[in-house]
Amino acid sequence: MGAVVIVRPTTSLDTLAWIIGAGLILAGAIRLLEHRKGSGSGMASAGLGLVVAVIAGLVVWWLPGLTVRLLAVFVGAGIVVSGGLRLVDGFRNRGSVGARSRLILFGMAEIVFGVLALVWPDITLLFVAVLFGARLIMAGLAGLWDVFFPDEAHHLPARPATGSGRMRRVARVIGPFVAVALAAGGVGASETLRRGAPAIDAFYTAPREVPSQPGQLIRFDPFTRGVPADAVGWRILYTTTRGDGSAAIASGLVVVPRRSGGGWPVIDWAHGTTGYAAACAPSLATRPFESGALFILGQVIDNGWALVATDYIGLGTAGPHPYLIGPDSAHAVLDAVRAARQLTQAHLGQQTVVWGHSQGGGAALWTGAVARQYAPGLNIQGVAALAPASNLPALVDNLPTITGGSIFASYVMAAYAAVYPDISINSYIRPGVKTVLTEMAKRCLAEPSALVSVLHALALTKDPEIFRRDPNTGALGKHLAANVPPATIPMSLLIAQGGSDPLVLPATQSGYVDSLCAAGQAVDYRTYAGLDHVGLVEAESPLVPDLLDWTHDRFAGQPTSAGCTLTQR
Repeated sequence: MGAVVIVRPTTSLDTLAWIIGAGLILAGAIRLLEHRKGSGSGMASAGLGLVVAVIAGLVVWWLPGLTVRLLAVFVGAGIVVSGGLRLVDGFRNRGSVGARSRLILFGMAEIVFGVLALVWPDITLLFVAVLFGARLIMAGLAGLWDVFFPDEAHHLPARPATGSGRMRRVARVIGPFVAVALAAGGVGASETLRRGAPAIDAFYTAPREVPSQPGQLIRFDPFTRGVPADAVGWRILYTTTRGDGSAAIASGLVVVPRRSGGGWPVIDWAHGTTGYAAACAPSLATRPFESGALFILGQVIDNGWALVATDYIGLGTAGPHPYLIGPDSAHAVLDAVRAARQLTQAHLGQQTVVWGHSQGGGAALWTGAVARQYAPGLNIQGVAALAPASNLPALVDNLPTITGGSIFASYVMAAYAAVYPDISINSYIRPGVKTVLTEMAKRCLAEPSALVSVLHALALTKDPEIFRRDPNTGALGKHLAANVPPATIPMSLLIAQGGSDPLVLPATQSGYVDSLCAAGQAVDYRTYAGLDHVGLVEAESPLVPDLLDWTHDRFAGQPTSAGCTLTQR
């Protein structure tokens, strides 16, 4: 058992939750048996204890995810209490100065480690899981020793102490300082990871009076971070709507050529995954365009085009962020252009082509599908969806099988559970994974703390089962299917796919394209051998000149094929 659970950390946490529940029930039963010949009051007390223990054990079994979460709190709090008691002993101890100092230093280190355990519960649980497996291994080895060497196990002769007395004295002196140094290093590492998260400033706060119409510009500020020298940029705050028609606020970026002129054709950019938390808005990131996989902003400007890039709802602004939820994302993409056209300094033209990658590729497909109904005043010449998240049921089903897929699964579950009230995380996620995924969803891909998520993602390669039930069943399955982009895109459509993409599988994308073609949707489908998910859109990718040429043709009004074409590169 120890060998199995030590390499399957979240499985061991599931097991540990069940053992805790069984232990509570067993403890109550033992208490009752111990008092079976006692007084009536003793039996009554024991009986009550059994009832309480059984109820507590059943609660633990009924809510194993909560049990696992509380386990991290219990461990952290226990270390803090232990350190506090050691600290008190150090101050009360009447022994030598060295003995008191060791107690005080070890107590301080324990308190710091306990606080870190509370701050990083997913890391704490990873260590608990590994230690649980190690403890089982040691117990098994001890049991084997008792079986094969019973006399030696219970009647071992005392051995004279060995080792250098000088070394022991050095260890007693150095040990406390090493513990304090490790604790200080842990605090420093924790602060470094947390300090990288961007702060959300007052710009993203909705005003008291918000325009009732979607696509209305609320405010704008100059923006220079990541903007080429031959361009000028702004960040914008604007109104939009969710898929259910409720009002929302979104933010975004506008970048135009600095040279004289105007009427710039617009690239309406839908960015790839940056995270689920509010701080994950590209406009807040250190590299605002590359963080969402736009690596060719310079070429956009060189071609005399403008860029309008939404952050989507819930990134920067009030959430929840509708990650991989089509209509909400499409509305934010369309309303960003409507709002940007009210920024008179930008001098935007009327022509628009939508680009999107990954998460944004799916949003781009949805944008094309709803544009004429939702924003009929926009003149959209075409949609380019690059490695789009199109077949969502297949995409989510594939996430547990790939390294790092658990990070994207955390965003999916956080978003769908927040947007759809009939979806419960507890119904789909294993208890041992729930805390890990909850903490992952709080971190942005571009911030340093994402290293912790990567650590867990690597650990989960040995323990890949995230879901306790098939995600394509029940409420989650229904809503995933409903957010597959429809085959109703009445403008030129380009879909590009890398042949070595481990996240959006080429076979899955081809199946989606086949369904579009079968429904009568015209598609220009291009595949690029050897390119992975991000490599497809990097500046040196062979897709880039193809995308620029295709976009030129759209702005020039060139006709496209009425059928489905497949080009392999």
